[in-house]
Amino acid sequence: MNDDRRTGERRCLVTGATGYIGGRLVPELLAAGHRVRCLARSPGKLRDQPWAGDVEVVRGDVTDSAAVGDALRDVDVAYYLVHALGTGPDFEATDRRAARIFGERARAAGVRRIVYLGGLTPGGVPEDELSPHLRSRGEVGRILLDSGVPTTVLRAAVIIGSGSASFEMLRYLTERLPVMITPSWVRTRIQPIAVRDVLRLLVGSAAMPAGVNRAFDIGGPDVLTYREMMIRYARVAGLPRRLILPVPVLTPRLSSLWVGLVTPVPAGIARPLTESLRHEVVCHEHDIDRYVPAPPGHPLGFDQAVRLALRRVREARVTTRWSSAAVPGAPSDPLPTDPDWAGGSLYTDHREAAVAAEVHDLWRVIESVGGDNGWYSFPLAWNVRGLLDRLVGGVGLRRGRRDAQRLRVGDSVDFWRVEEIEPGHLLRLRAEMRLPGLAWLELYAEPDGRGRSRYRQRALFHPHGLLGHAYWWSVSPFHAVVFGGMARNLARAAAAPR
Repeated sequence: MNDDRRTGERRCLVTGATGYIGGRLVPELLAAGHRVRCLARSPGKLRDQPWAGDVEVVRGDVTDSAAVGDALRDVDVAYYLVHALGTGPDFEATDRRAARIFGERARAAGVRRIVYLGGLTPGGVPEDELSPHLRSRGEVGRILLDSGVPTTVLRAAVIIGSGSASFEMLRYLTERLPVMITPSWVRTRIQPIAVRDVLRLLVGSAAMPAGVNRAFDIGGPDVLTYREMMIRYARVAGLPRRLILPVPVLTPRLSSLWVGLVTPVPAGIARPLTESLRHEVVCHEHDIDRYVPAPPGHPLGFDQAVRLALRRVREARVTTRWSSAAVPGAPSDPLPTDPDWAGGSLYTDHREAAVAAEVHDLWRVIESVGGDNGWYSFPLAWNVRGLLDRLVGGVGLRRGRRDAQRLRVGDSVDFWRVEEIEPGHLLRLRAEMRLPGLAWLELYAEPDGRGRSRYRQRALFHPHGLLGHAYWWSVSPFHAVVFGGMARNLARAAAAPR
């Protein structure tokens, strides 16, 4: 890695590149003209990232001194974006040991700056009264600041963006519960920040003067209670106003169990996050603006940050995680490396069938679905669904198809719209019937390597509010007949003599 001071290019190491912030920071650093090396325990997880070919990847763990030393060789700016939250009861000791190793090896390697993203801590609260999560974040920051390497510690509260554990907890609680009996911490004041602003400040910190060695509070323009965040999330998402009833009897442990019951966020992550919500986390200074000036329109407000986090859904597009496609997106969008519980609820119905025909014969049948050709299963069910859709103002089945044999992106197929087509392989249809959510139907033709083929079919539904969840579970008993029959009959049609 070569450094070019004239262009401002720096050699950056990103730890935690498979994580929420790290996976979004790498493309931002590349776009800013920096060279990037990633330290990852499982480099294979980065294979599907669209930027994988533009970075150097080193295998290693931050608790392995030798691996850290190798990764930091010839590095100017080292981003420390790892923590042991959710790994067990000893996560504080693990965080402490990893931070010491990183600081020592960074000093030995001549690193010019460490940049660490920590947690915003409440003022005036003794350290022993902080939650273990916030206490550990603060301790890691102090270890790095004392390492002898100029360090920037950015301290953030709730980060708003799809994939952020705090945001996902807010999303699921708000969308799944129109009426909530909540812990008293819903009255706690919080200063959330959009993930775009976090990334902007992380990238900008690479150019801080050498004499700067301190922590900075970072946050958006809004200071809100958790209750206000849920109400405003519901408004932005188009959900009915939520009724929220705080009660004082829910302890942090009971709160985490309650969150675990309502949301898919793992208990090992939910519990430390809910414990942290006992304390007010509001910025006490905005000194970061002197070193990384905010462009017009930044920092983003809470409502705008939520709109961006929900953007892919509002555009009615299957996200990268849902479609298993490596498509570069905005920082607020989901990534393939995000955990399964991130990005909101997604229900799926998956069917497969072996086809005694070549791929081109299977594709011919796939491309001809709908219209006069029908849907290859239970015609009465499809007709009733079309009639019900028309009764509530939808398009029903009356549109048919433009062409009986060929499709192109944008074509209507009854109450579906062609969203994507890969000739000979994939047809993705987006539902345009009236639904309490968004739905897609994917049809795949794949060779089996023996002159025959395999048909894969996937129905996806992203529910909107509690009504969306109720809708899916009310119709799921019929999927075996409708979608199962479709897979079997379409495979038979492809294998039938022409």
